[in-house]
Amino acid sequence: MLPSFDNADLLTTALTHRSALNEKSSTSQESNERLEFLGDAVLELITTEFLYSILPTEQEGKLTAYRSALVKTATLAEVASELGLGDRLFLSKGEEATGGRQNVSLLADTMEAVLGALYLDQGYGAAKAFLSESLFPKFEAIRQHRLYKDAKSALQEYVQAKGFDAPLYTVISEVGPDHDKHFTIEVEAMDRKIADGIGKSKQQAQQSAATAALAVLGVD
Repeated sequence: MLPSFDNADLLTTALTHRSALNEKSSTSQESNERLEFLGDAVLELITTEFLYSILPTEQEGKLTAYRSALVKTATLAEVASELGLGDRLFLSKGEEATGGRQNVSLLADTMEAVLGALYLDQGYGAAKAFLSESLFPKFEAIRQHRLYKDAKSALQEYVQAKGFDAPLYTVISEVGPDHDKHFTIEVEAMDRKIADGIGKSKQQAQQSAATAALAVLGVD
């Protein structure tokens, strides 16, 4: 459940995609990009603290893998969908027509922006409580199903065990300004294109594509 905001304007800004500014479909005078930038840092700190406190004997490498799985685009988008953020977004008609309310990357960005807005509105404690209720309950499933494993490494191990060359990753598209790039990358393996992935960096998009490829191939 999305918490109540003392300053409703902050929430409005967090839900305002940059496309909405041209059509003035939001009362906010700015997009959610700055709040997303702040929320990203808040998310990493609180998630790091959470893992550090509940896993006192775990080493850095495993903690980093767990954190990556918790804060990755797909996980954040899942939480955003559960909170109904897609339905509340302010978008241009064009962005909405192309499926913006279901766009995984856009939903993840909005989740970070809402977190940044909540941090400004009510502080660290409120942001931590929000993540404790919405995001951190997913950790047990991530650990149980080994979703923290590096997808690129897992895919490479699988296809090479089948006698094929290592997967090939190709950038299909690169959109957005320098401070907010989104990459789409396709992965080819076993002599065919397997899947696409989207991310804010090439590495993130490659991981997303590898994760999708593992699902297509039925690899646990």
